[in-house]
Amino acid sequence: MNLPELFSLRMKKILSSEFDQFQQSFDNEIATAVRINSSKHKDKLSLDAVNYCNTGYYLPKRPLFTIDPFFHSGVYYVQEPSSMFLEQAIKQSGLNPGCKVLDLCASPGGKSTHLASLLSSDSLLVSNDVIRSRSQILSENLKKWGNPNVVVTNNDPHDFQRLPDFFDLIVVDAPCSGEGLFRRDPNAVQEWSPDNAQLCTQRQQRILADVWPTLKEGGLLIYSTCTFNPAENEENINWLNEFADVEPVSLNIDKQWGITITEAGSIPCYRFYPHKVKGEGFFMAVVRKGGSHNQLHQRKLKDNPLLASRSEKETARSLLIHADLDTLKFEDSLLAFPAGQVSELIQIKNNLRILHAGVKVGEIKQKDLLPAHELALSSILKRSLFPEIELTIEDALTYLKRDDISPTSANKGWNLVTYRNIPLGWVKNLGNRFNSAFPKEWRIRMSISEFKDDRLKAEMEKFPL
Repeated sequence: MNLPELFSLRMKKILSSEFDQFQQSFDNEIATAVRINSSKHKDKLSLDAVNYCNTGYYLPKRPLFTIDPFFHSGVYYVQEPSSMFLEQAIKQSGLNPGCKVLDLCASPGGKSTHLASLLSSDSLLVSNDVIRSRSQILSENLKKWGNPNVVVTNNDPHDFQRLPDFFDLIVVDAPCSGEGLFRRDPNAVQEWSPDNAQLCTQRQQRILADVWPTLKEGGLLIYSTCTFNPAENEENINWLNEFADVEPVSLNIDKQWGITITEAGSIPCYRFYPHKVKGEGFFMAVVRKGGSHNQLHQRKLKDNPLLASRSEKETARSLLIHADLDTLKFEDSLLAFPAGQVSELIQIKNNLRILHAGVKVGEIKQKDLLPAHELALSSILKRSLFPEIELTIEDALTYLKRDDISPTSANKGWNLVTYRNIPLGWVKNLGNRFNSAFPKEWRIRMSISEFKDDRLKAEMEKFPL
């Protein structure tokens, strides 16, 4: 790969004798990795593990994920392996149960789905993206992951100042010049320039300054990028330290992981180089906001504008396996949401633009509840209440394209469609036909007619599960 000349000159200064290995790594094969959703698949896989992530695995070959039903049902997430290092920052930082977490620049959802798996069930995750189209993709991926303690917002970082001292942890995976993705995305090489990198640095500083007031004293900030540029990495951490009361947080690093430790003043930073790790370029630093972390008393909710009626609560709760979830009503929809975080949800709703919250249980139509697609994919559905239709791989792909399926036997009414015992969604048996409730906007758009028999079997052998 032909790297930009000015980029190469800078990296030679940084890496010195390692530069040749670094440069050669851009011609190496790109690693493909997935992170398993432990709420849907609990067994270890017979694949090479990502050392710093308990549920991360490398795949020997990259499959066509589009034709794997497990990909569409949130059983795993395809994620760049270096960024899975977030797990170590979360586990080693000692977050308390019931914490409030913001993933500020979250789309498409790799770190948010990871956080959803790592946080306690009584914690709250707010996942945000400033661009509307990207926040819709973020919302879709989190709905597939299936956790009820999640809120997706579509706001500028500055908007979060309406919630001062609100979050215990903020993750800023900042938009950057993308140097760490040169090998994966050749367009990033063409778009790179020193001027663009400088603009990224300025934007990152604005983001950090905007969001800092919403972090509690004693709270944690995890800052990361996918670039090698010190101006966007260590120098930004130094810049933050100049205007804010920042305390360093050090992580224990196994030498076998191949991670390079640098410093921004007294703050340790962690760099991932493609010639030393099985992954792309990545940077992370963890800091704590100075001051004592006073435990705030939870505010009593005087007025709940999302209050559902008693009968609506009973209807929704009868479908759920968790008793600690409250039922909220938004327009004609019923939502399942952690009871202990409802006050916080109201605060968020009053100050930010929410795309989705919790798990949508269903919609009320003429006193009947139409189950929501995301309920089928969630970790909270009481599956024993619904008859199930187990599909073959061919029928599962037909269903995911939102084409008609014709099961040989099924109960009247709502049926849960599954593939290898993993829910894919709902169909309603009307007697003479089956109505699919699979979301139109999520359907497979590519032709799958060519994936039959031997070719389909060959692709299935590449799938992680």
